[in-house]
Amino acid sequence: MKWTDVQAIAIELAESHPDTDPRSVRFTDLRRWVLELPGFDDEPDRSGEKVLEAIQQAWIDEAD
Repeated sequence: MKWTDVQAIAIELAESHPDTDPRSVRFTDLRRWVLELPGFDDEPDRSGEKVLEAIQQAWIDEAD
């Protein structure tokens, strides 16, 4: 997975953190959790605020 795989990342986060409200996750934690996902193999420095916002919104959509 790469940072651009927003939907796949959101699904993985929803599955690996089922009791977490994605609205309450800080970007620092979100970034770390994405980097820890199995199969994630993109450069850590490629994550920016816009990418993290997109991932968080997709996770919110997935949770709803």
